[in-house]
Amino acid sequence: MRGLTLRPATEEDEEFCYLVLKTTMRSYVDQIWGWDESWQRTYFGSRFDPAQNQVIVLDGVDVGVFSVEEREDELFISRLYILPAYQRRGIGTHLLQSVLDKGEKLKLPVRLQVLVNNPARQLYERLGFQRTEGTATHIVMTGPPLVQE
Repeated sequence: MRGLTLRPATEEDEEFCYLVLKTTMRSYVDQIWGWDESWQRTYFGSRFDPAQNQVIVLDGVDVGVFSVEEREDELFISRLYILPAYQRRGIGTHLLQSVLDKGEKLKLPVRLQVLVNNPARQLYERLGFQRTEGTATHIVMTGPPLVQE
């Protein structure tokens, strides 16, 4: 995708990464548990590791956060948060497809977890992800081709 790059996050990106999380996820978290700003801020700060995050950059502007964990038995997309003003432009599709391509090349399944009330599920389903596990609050989805274990 033209103008789209990823750059490694740094310690200086912590505030931006939190802002993106809060902007993109607050309404869904609020519907399920309620958003406790103090708890969310503390929890995020205690777990933020720049080495595990990439900042999504479009035409020189930071627009989101992306993280893929390369595990022994899968590629796990742990974060894909794009600021609302930049959603529905193909960024998520492009990034997800690149991980699916990598998974196919490595012969590893691609998985992600999504809140049950998050409409991003429609994007995942459009790309062929299917529900493989779930709880009352989360759905684990596996991308095509589904790898049976």
